[in-house]
Amino acid sequence: MKENTTLGALKKSGYTSKGIKQELRDNLIIHLKNKTTPFVGVWGYENTVLPELERAILSMHNINLLGLRGQAKTRLARLMVGLLDDFIPVVAGSEINDDPLAPISSFAKRLIEENGDQTPISWLAKEDRFYEKLATPDVSVADLIGDIDPIKAANLKLSYSDERVLHFGMIPRANRCIFVINELPDLQARIQVSLFNILQEGDIQIRGFKLRLPLDIQCVFTANPEDYTNRGSIVTPLKDRIGSQILTHYPQDIKTAKKITAQEAITAISDIGSIEVPEIAKDLLEQISFEARESDYIDAKSGVSARMSITAYQNLMSTAERRMLLSDQSKTQIRLSDFTGILPAITGKVELVYEGEQEGANFVANYLLEAAIKTLFEDRFPKINKLERQDAETPYDEILHWFFESEGFELLDDDTDVQYQEKLNSIAPLDALVNKYSANNAPLEEILFLKEMVLWGLVAFNKLSKHRFSSGTEFKDLYGSYIKGL
Repeated sequence: MKENTTLGALKKSGYTSKGIKQELRDNLIIHLKNKTTPFVGVWGYENTVLPELERAILSMHNINLLGLRGQAKTRLARLMVGLLDDFIPVVAGSEINDDPLAPISSFAKRLIEENGDQTPISWLAKEDRFYEKLATPDVSVADLIGDIDPIKAANLKLSYSDERVLHFGMIPRANRCIFVINELPDLQARIQVSLFNILQEGDIQIRGFKLRLPLDIQCVFTANPEDYTNRGSIVTPLKDRIGSQILTHYPQDIKTAKKITAQEAITAISDIGSIEVPEIAKDLLEQISFEARESDYIDAKSGVSARMSITAYQNLMSTAERRMLLSDQSKTQIRLSDFTGILPAITGKVELVYEGEQEGANFVANYLLEAAIKTLFEDRFPKINKLERQDAETPYDEILHWFFESEGFELLDDDTDVQYQEKLNSIAPLDALVNKYSANNAPLEEILFLKEMVLWGLVAFNKLSKHRFSSGTEFKDLYGSYIKGL
């Protein structure tokens, strides 16, 4: 780069021009041969989306990533930058990144004609070869393609028929780059029409100019199928010009979902090691999203973004951190009761159907938490048969009897870890049950979490009652208080 600062030096170096789609293809071939991938940090797509995306790049197609919100569509587009060459030469001062060996703008052609091999060139890094535009209803053709600039015409004393009075929009300026339009259906139909020539012939039309600019662009679009009905649609001729449409999806198992959340949930906690997070707590957090995607209260067409688990995890950690600070502890652990702190992250991330609106967002959030607890409870502990006889013996009888004999059991939000452990250990039958159905070498924080999960699970299956008050949670026998006249 330091040696090749003129067109003549570039020619002597043996540099050959290459289109961006060919460049992406060649670099992907190297990755495939080396069994590596540029799409680092994208989980769950290894056998579905990524092979389709790689086939589209090998076919040198423009691409449409179609999927619900929070499915890493934009991230995939941004990671394509990793397939570009580190640097490419451009004519110095060119607005549209002219290739010195194949200029297309009148500015670059005139400069090369005047200076010949002494034409100065600059080098464009791959990080600067990514352009992104969020489609909104107010986007105009001038924004994307360009328009006549009357101020430029006045300053240069040029007529409007001179090509030099043109102001290029985002797409021409993205020549030899990756250009992404997010939420394509939000773009007005008449604006989508302006993209036809760019995708098919690679040229643009500005006002009345007879302009043939063979632009070299890798176009990537993202779209949400919900948008097709709520806000707009992709016009059919434009869809016809997009080479590959790739469907994205949500994580298909909890293990993958946990990887995504752990990677994305950057917390503000200075010493993250001061908060112990049992694996079962992470499983429960992800199970809430899985339950939401199947819930009748939530609009399935809208989807449940992976961002819900990410923000919920941040709230969960902050709930524990707040307790740790208030009780002057240096360490603490995630408790199941801390999950009451994630409800604001759920209510703001789900679109409710009519039945959900009738029940209310807080009810739905609590319902999803309870549904997730029931699912994991049945995975860890003996199932509770709803149709069992009243006199039938169950593994939970001693726990239920303990609550029948007691006047209630409270867990306060601000209990220290010592108080929390002492309270749970005071229920002897609970200790016996959890030790029987947990792993032999399970850490203490997981044992305590499982003990609390048993209580919440018995509530979910209508064996105990639970009352949430301002500073904590109370568990009581379901019918004992009535029988004893309390």
